[in-house]
Parts: sequence; structure tokens; C-alpha cells
Amino acid sequence: MKKLLILILLIAFAGEAFAQRQTFDLVTFTAPKGWAKKVEATFVSFIKIDNKTQSWCRINVSQSTVSNGSIAADFESEWQELIERNYSPTRDRKEHGVQETDGWKIKAGSGSFTFDGKNATVILATASGYDRRVSIVATTNNPAYLKDVDGLISSVVLVKPEASSKPATSVDEQSISGIWMISASNQSHYAVNHGVSGNTRRQYTFNSDGTYTFFVKSFQPTFDKLLLTRESGTYTVSGNTITVSPRKSVIEAWSKKDNSDRWGTLLSTQKRKLEKVTYTFAKHYFSGIQEWNLVLQAAKQTERDGPYNGGSAFNDAWLYGVGKYPIELPN
Repeated sequence: MKKLLILILLIAFAGEAFAQRQTFDLVTFTAPKGWAKKVEATFVSFIKIDNKTQSWCRINVSQSTVSNGSIAADFESEWQELIERNYSPTRDRKEHGVQETDGWKIKAGSGSFTFDGKNATVILATASGYDRRVSIVATTNNPAYLKDVDGLISSVVLVKPEASSKPATSVDEQSISGIWMISASNQSHYAVNHGVSGNTRRQYTFNSDGTYTFFVKSFQPTFDKLLLTRESGTYTVSGNTITVSPRKSVIEAWSKKDNSDRWGTLLSTQKRKLEKVTYTFAKHYFSGIQEWNLVLQAAKQTERDGPYNGGSAFNDAWLYGVGKYPIELPN
């Protein structure tokens, strides 16, 4: 194990070009052959399960998020968010020194946990650079799979953004019109190891006439229903603040069509409390992924927006990305 982790640290994120290369967000890599692939909104997984020996391995390549400003802070944040929260590892965490390549700083670590009465290993490799952080998480209950984990990680090449922090085309940084979204996947202990990860998507649409809509779609494979929040109202902008004033807000429960994330039949509707909130807002361009984010900041978390996701770089804030794939509403 020690030799493997040292190897991961030395060659992670610096591999050469391979056949059958894949890309997810900022990461280009070669996946293990014959493994099942599952793509979610915020990560892509590669899964191997041997029912005869009851052994398994899962490798998650995560979508990049906002950096906390240093590799030490990013690694610790990712460990707490991706490892501690989901696997409750023992306190024998092993860490290795920081390596640098092409403007990225990389740190790796590992720990042990128990799943279904068997000992298991979790490995985290985190890279920090260009205002972003990105991680790979691997979990397994069989050391034989570690060579495949090493093979994927050692093949990784990260995008090196251009020096310019903003695109050449002009963008109105004071306009919030358009569709803005947050997607969050369920990476709980049970979900990750059973391949049943769900997700929650939040979506603002700010119209140029001062009206807005807000939708939340929640899909969990272990639940027998889909949940949909529908909210509408008005908003006003004053300088760098925006006040959102809802007029109607409801939560709907829908059956699952074919037990999928597609809408079935409306089962129930209940009113949701109206939250009038004033946010401080800004638009930030992330050169690594070449996308603008809408940054909404408030003194406390709201029921509408959920937990903050801006990290220490955007304290007390939510980062909403451009809504490339809007929520499909039921007919």
C-alpha cells in the first residue's frame, strides 16, 4: 500500500497520451478496461464488482470546484467532504508530501474503513490550481484492484488554462438574466458502494422583465418519489444586491416513471414558506472550465438555496453555473 501511494503521488496528473482517452471536466484519463461506467452531474464513476468473491472497487473522478486558495486547504476540505462524511474512516490517515506539475499542486492520502463487516481502503488524490480544485476518490475492499486505481490516476492529465482570467468576448458582469444552476450528487457511503447515487438540481431563471422562477428537482434511487419545488415571483437589482421576492412556492411529489428520474403521476402538493432574501451578487469567470458563475452571498443559509457551496474563496455564498441543461418539467 505504501509503495502504491508513493507511486500515485509521484506520477498522478502527469501521464502521457493513451489510447481510448476520456475527458471529464478538467481531467483527461484512461479508465480501466471492462469496468462499468456511470456518469453523474458532478462526477464520473468506474465500478468493478465480483459477486463470487464479494469484492468491489469504485473510482470517482469529480467535477472541479472552487479552490480554497491552497493545496493544504483544498486537500483537507475534500477529505472532510468526500471521505469523512461518506466513509467515517479510522484515524490512521496517511498523507504524502505535495508535488507540483504544470501549475497544479497535488497531494494524496489514504485511510481505512469498514463496509459490510469487511475492511476497505479509501484513497484521495487532490489537485489545486488556477482557482480550482479537483479530486479522484477510490474505494475498494480488495487490494488486487489497487493496480487499476494506480493505472487510472497515473494516466491523468489536467487542463492548463490560458493566462487570461476572462474570455476575450465582452460580458455584462452586472446582468443576471438567464438560467443558473447548482447540481449536487449523493455520495453517501451506501450510495457510492451500491451504484445508486442520486442528485439534487437547483435552477434560477431570471427574466429581463423582473420576474423569476426557481425549481428544485430531487432524485434518490432509494426513494419511491421524485420531489419538485416550483417557485415564482419578482426580483429587483440595486447596485451589487438582488432582492428575491417569491409570490408562490410549492413542493410536489411525483411518482417515478419506470422507476427512473422521469416524471410519472403527480401524487401530492404542499405549500412552501416564502423566503424574501437580499443577496450580494457578482459574476466570476473560472478560466479552468472557461465558464461564468453567478455568486450569490447571504448572511445565512436559506431553505431555497440549501448549503453554501462556495468554499472559503467565496465565503457564505452559493455558486450557480450557467444552465446548459435546464430541468425538464413534467407536462
